[in-house]
Amino acid sequence: MAPPSAALPRDSPADTNSIASSLTPDRDSATSRLPAISLQPANIKQQQTKSHKLFRKFRSVFRSFPIITPSSCKFPVSLAGGHQGTDKYIHGGIRVTGTLFGHRKARINLAFQENPKCLPFLLLELAIPTSKLIQDMGTGLMRIALECEKRPNEKTKIIDEPIWTLFCNGKKNGYGVNREPSEDDLSVMQLLHAVSTGVGVLPAEMADPQDGDLSYMRANFERVIGSKDSETYYMMMPDGNHGPELSVFFVRI
Repeated sequence: MAPPSAALPRDSPADTNSIASSLTPDRDSATSRLPAISLQPANIKQQQTKSHKLFRKFRSVFRSFPIITPSSCKFPVSLAGGHQGTDKYIHGGIRVTGTLFGHRKARINLAFQENPKCLPFLLLELAIPTSKLIQDMGTGLMRIALECEKRPNEKTKIIDEPIWTLFCNGKKNGYGVNREPSEDDLSVMQLLHAVSTGVGVLPAEMADPQDGDLSYMRANFERVIGSKDSETYYMMMPDGNHGPELSVFFVRI
């Protein structure tokens, strides 16, 4: 008769757990690399400053001026390359911080904050690849228009609209989606909390194996509220720096 086979040793629950943990990614260690979020709540919606009221009065006076056609008056302004100095921007709005960020092979995100130490009061995911937007920004002129349909008895604030039709320099380019910031989005904002303006690539641990490095561009914007159905954000370049220009228009039509 054949000798009975030796019983195989059984793993204890502790051994089984240790083996399972060795086969799965250490999520705690990955999370520990992200900075602790210390951003403050935004208060931008309550900041209807005197400068904004002054701009509204100036606009009403400006509209009363007669229209001068180009044939009767020529302005000494060069439009070559689309570059303008900071004195060409409309003043009287509210200064906010705007950040474009995204992985090179993924869609670009656009966040607006009251200041770099506040939580975003508006975060959009745009149907534009980050690499494409960076390339287009190299031309020095970028106009992003976000349009949505006006509804009767509209009570939703324009920046709270959920989805927009997206136009880049006059060409339709998919949609823009208004969404709540994720943990990764807040980690980006936290890493950049000491940056007021700048362009660069975030640390390697923020990169994605498939979508590549995480790039960003941050600048001051002037938020001009035209009406309940229109808002515009103008990028404000530092004095003497004729870099790329960006304007973002929100319109309900």
